[in-house]
Amino acid sequence: MDLLPPPTDAPAAGGPGAGGSGRGLRRGVGFRSLKLVSVAMDEPLPVDPVGATYGRLPNGLTYYVRSNPKPRMRAALSLAVKVGSVVEEEDERGVAHIVEHLAFSATSRYTNHDIVKFLESIGAEFGACQNALTSSDETIYELLVPVDKPGLLSQAISVLAEFSSEVRVSAEDLEKERGAVLEEYRGGRNATGRMQDSHWALLFEGSKYAERLPIGTEKVIRTVPHETVKRFYQKWYHLSNMAVFAVGDFPDTQAVVELIKEHFGQKAPAPLPPPAIPEFRVPSHEEPRFSCFVESEAAGSAVVISCKMPAGEIKTVKDYKDSLAESMFHCALNQRLFKISRGKDPPYFSCSSAADALVRPVKAYIMTSSCRERGTVEALESMLLEVARVRLHGFSDREISIVRALMMSEMESAYLERDQMQSTSLRDEFLQHFLREEPVVGIEYEAQLQKTLLPHISSAEVAKFAENFSTASSCVIKIVEPRAHASLEDLKAVVLKVNSLEEEKSIPPWDEEQIPEEIVAEAPEPGSIIDKVEHPGIVATEMILSNGMRICYKYTDFLDDQVVFTGFAYGGLSELSEAEYTSCSMGSTIAGEIGTFGYRPSVLMDMLAGKRAEVGTKVGAYMRTFSGDCSPSDLETALQLVYQLFITNVEPREEEVKIVMQMAEEAIYAQERDPYTAFANRVREINYGNSYFFKPIRISDLKKVDPIRACEYFNNCFKDPSAFTVVIVGKIDPAISLPLILQYLGGIPRVQDAAQPLSRDDLRGLPFKFPATIIREVVRSPMVEAQCFVQLAFPVVLKNTMMTEDIHYVGFLSKLLETKIMQVLRFKYGQVYSVNVAVFLGGNKPSRTGDVRGDISVNFSCDPDISSKLVDFVLEEISYLQAEGPSEEDVLTILEIEQRAHENGLQENYFWLDRILRSYQSRLFSGDIGSTFAFQEEGRMKVREALTPQTMQSALQRVLPFPCRNQYTVVILMPKSSCWASVKSMLSWSSNGVSRDAKILAGIAGALVLAVSLWRYSRSTLKS
Repeated sequence: MDLLPPPTDAPAAGGPGAGGSGRGLRRGVGFRSLKLVSVAMDEPLPVDPVGATYGRLPNGLTYYVRSNPKPRMRAALSLAVKVGSVVEEEDERGVAHIVEHLAFSATSRYTNHDIVKFLESIGAEFGACQNALTSSDETIYELLVPVDKPGLLSQAISVLAEFSSEVRVSAEDLEKERGAVLEEYRGGRNATGRMQDSHWALLFEGSKYAERLPIGTEKVIRTVPHETVKRFYQKWYHLSNMAVFAVGDFPDTQAVVELIKEHFGQKAPAPLPPPAIPEFRVPSHEEPRFSCFVESEAAGSAVVISCKMPAGEIKTVKDYKDSLAESMFHCALNQRLFKISRGKDPPYFSCSSAADALVRPVKAYIMTSSCRERGTVEALESMLLEVARVRLHGFSDREISIVRALMMSEMESAYLERDQMQSTSLRDEFLQHFLREEPVVGIEYEAQLQKTLLPHISSAEVAKFAENFSTASSCVIKIVEPRAHASLEDLKAVVLKVNSLEEEKSIPPWDEEQIPEEIVAEAPEPGSIIDKVEHPGIVATEMILSNGMRICYKYTDFLDDQVVFTGFAYGGLSELSEAEYTSCSMGSTIAGEIGTFGYRPSVLMDMLAGKRAEVGTKVGAYMRTFSGDCSPSDLETALQLVYQLFITNVEPREEEVKIVMQMAEEAIYAQERDPYTAFANRVREINYGNSYFFKPIRISDLKKVDPIRACEYFNNCFKDPSAFTVVIVGKIDPAISLPLILQYLGGIPRVQDAAQPLSRDDLRGLPFKFPATIIREVVRSPMVEAQCFVQLAFPVVLKNTMMTEDIHYVGFLSKLLETKIMQVLRFKYGQVYSVNVAVFLGGNKPSRTGDVRGDISVNFSCDPDISSKLVDFVLEEISYLQAEGPSEEDVLTILEIEQRAHENGLQENYFWLDRILRSYQSRLFSGDIGSTFAFQEEGRMKVREALTPQTMQSALQRVLPFPCRNQYTVVILMPKSSCWASVKSMLSWSSNGVSRDAKILAGIAGALVLAVSLWRYSRSTLKS
């Protein structure tokens, strides 16, 4: 159980940094042999993007083309328009976003969302591979398409050309798309959305940006005529405002340029010069602005400090050096903020700082924290004090050296993987060059620059950026509380107090901790290899070590700076009795705060500076795991952490336990306020029963937690190495890595008199029984603004005799259902924004012989008034598919989407890690991982080759209840009626809307993740 906010402001066990004695692969040879550059500070950086074929057509269109081999036979394409919501007139608010929606709906050549269907037919899945976003200042269309067949790239570029000037804006098109846009609007009117919108308005008060959120207004979305939308499109969509981007596995970039000329070149420029894109000022202000925002559905209490400043340009080497120093400032400050959050009586649970480009003319320094209820004033004071401390005393040389090592490590990793960058990442760099004039200098030159400049950036140069975090620098201070506790006067008093302390120089310097030099105090005696087997089919090596641990490693060259691994053992939370469950399920959380690797998290963070190694743990229902991601040169560090995990005996300390319990209480209170928690709890209760394992945890349960038992349980989960199988995938040289594996994994002491490790057939299954009848229920919850969410679920039973085929059929069926239901609910009726079909197959223990039980659920949000009607549409579509089967075109599309995803996965370390792990965990595994892997792949290919409309129809009848209307559950989250509405309902003798009110209880696995990043790609950017 994880009830705490993830430590986003510092790594769990390293993050961009982990320490060891230095043995490992020669990661840095290429980077460290890079020559320093001799540059003058006023030397200009390259204006044209390095690495791109870059130019401008006579009609004004700019283009960027680059060849890049990853992923193989794929191209990342974009069309960017330098126009967003800020140019809208009052009667157009939301129109820029509506145009973006209509582009996928109908153009001169395509109608009725045929663009979406065409792209899906070539394997470009809607959402993942074809998408668009609208922000205040720009609109961007994105495609990720295969290019392994003749004509595909040309067709994809032609789609972007359609977007540029051929979007059809008819009354009929607009009416069909209004519902989807309205649902997107409604989805943003939850607690997070309200907090973001209010903060955005406060931040940009006095500027047009404050009134031009991309989503627009409900009134405009509902009533804007198509003529207004068309006028906006024709006014602003000019080729001189646009650029097209193509980055992919091209043998010849010039041939791609010719395709761009073919599809865009014949488009004539506007007969009259297009209107200049206006610039909108954001006024500065010396006095800070304050806000106390009360949000009854808030996930917790939060504090946000934002300081606006002009968005500077990076034109010279001096500008680049300043940007490095600015990054060092935020990194060093975040290190301190994390340590404070893990200190005695911390003022907040988490806190972080960042610089963000909010809109074209303005960026901001933003510090956000989550804290306990009634703790916002204390949190604000601590945040302001820390920035003031930096202004007075700066950072220590040691702090600067740690940050320098972190940043150098990140650049080293980027340099080593410079030929393995994803095409989407390179495309996004070119996008910023076009939209923000950010220089693209090439990773080789940037690595040289950073290596030359970083060592000479002083503490004083870093600390000066604290001046930008002054309350006199266009500062906005906002607190969010579920109930009003603090006042504006309280916030102003804190500012005056901290300013006074700073003027009096009464703030002491930062007090640094003593940090141990080595992770492992005494090197363990290496283990030995008892058995070793090569598996040529998957090009992997398997070993049994002398302590009983099984190791399987596979060398890949996908990324030169990545090794990933996971170790698993059977036996998890399902083995616990009800009396022990709550305490033991808190074990991972409590142990994590104390230090699962033998050191407190704040200490470990400094120990791991300058290395790249992360290790985390998880205890699930049926197994416990540890997982890691590291640089090959830091493999020793990562394995040292695993060794420490097994030999550390975590003991609860009062301070850490107190913090954990405070955070857990806040999480539970937050979930009690959240309408979606009531909904999720009722779904779980209906579909999975009323077992203690599925019940939400209450505050009364927390009071029964025994920290000693919790830590004892966690320690026992990671104690016996003979129970674990470890899979390692990545750029590993066995000659260097094997000695490390033998020392730190083989050196884990074998447990004396250990019980026989559990096998999958020994496990205790979860109590799970899907209802045998139809259940339709409405969960009514108090809401500030009306929200509605629907889950329609069907039981799934995969028979042991058909398991090897049906496990693959389930994947194809879920994608078929998602695609077809999306076509019905969004493209045909225009009533939803998105549809998700989820598969759960964990309803019983993973035995070798039993059936697999679970469910397939259809999930979407919608207008509360039509939710039941949409459920009927879904049932009607699934019934039709069961009775008539899908079309040949449907099957080919699903096959293509699956194949393209599979091809992409084959180029990723995590894909191979997951495939090998699933082979070990397969019911077919009997000791030979190679044959199990081959059998699973044969099963996949067998299903692919057999997939036809008829076999798909048969699988729909076999896997789901047939007919589907015979057995299902529907749970709908609806707003709770007001007293007057209830009286009206009773007086009119209407039975509509009558249902039991579910108790709003806390979820068992919810994490308190506060929505305090209030702008980044959210309110200022809408993805469609």
